[in-house]
Amino acid sequence: MIVNTSQFTLKLAETEQELAAAQRLRYRVFVEEMGARPAFSGDTVNREADAFDPYFDHLLLIDTRIEDHDNNVVGAYRLMRSETAERGQGFYGAQEYDLGPIIRSGRPAVELGRSCIDPVYRNGIALHLLWQGVADYVIGNRIELLFGVASFVGTDPEVYKDGLSYLHHTHLAPPELRVTAKAQSRVKMNLKAATEIDRVAAVRQIPALIKSYIRLGGWVGEGAYVDRDFNTIDVCLVLDQQNIPAKQRAQLLQGRAA
Repeated sequence: MIVNTSQFTLKLAETEQELAAAQRLRYRVFVEEMGARPAFSGDTVNREADAFDPYFDHLLLIDTRIEDHDNNVVGAYRLMRSETAERGQGFYGAQEYDLGPIIRSGRPAVELGRSCIDPVYRNGIALHLLWQGVADYVIGNRIELLFGVASFVGTDPEVYKDGLSYLHHTHLAPPELRVTAKAQSRVKMNLKAATEIDRVAAVRQIPALIKSYIRLGGWVGEGAYVDRDFNTIDVCLVLDQQNIPAKQRAQLLQGRAA
């Protein structure tokens, strides 16, 4: 998969240099900007990397105007198919959520994670292009279910009580696909009754990536997970291709989902 525009190339990583550039972007976003404290292997200075990286495909958005190939990745997403998870060490999200409903469904699935965009590019088309890449990947691999954790910055759920409650009351996954946050770091999402939610505040609090899933017909799992190493509150998003409205499906294919 390679998509070229006048400024960007969208592709899957093919070399160690390309993967390292994505990991440097992840370091700048997750560690320097968001305050994450992830575990590093010894040879990944200034790179955010983990033991799951070798099992993922890495979708990269490259700004072709940047001549430094070690730092030209401005957007990234990593994707792991269910058959890869079965052959390897499982899904990353299984550390935070009981993914049994998805696994037991037997349907082709892909886990999406580590979505990040350089701050300079966040008000442009970067997220749209990444979603176009995801759409191409999903179609090419005949994926039916998409899922993955997405984050609110910080570890205090009260800060996001309207946003979390809104997601719980209006977009909770159906029982057959309802993953559940693991007990050791689970917090309730229904912090307010549905009738007490400030909808304006909720919309303001919900991150853009989560809004993208919801607009496509996505759901959230039961409970949020506080990831103190990454300084985030994570929710697990689940998207069934069959649930995407025709109009939104067309938008996704054109890279305009977000």
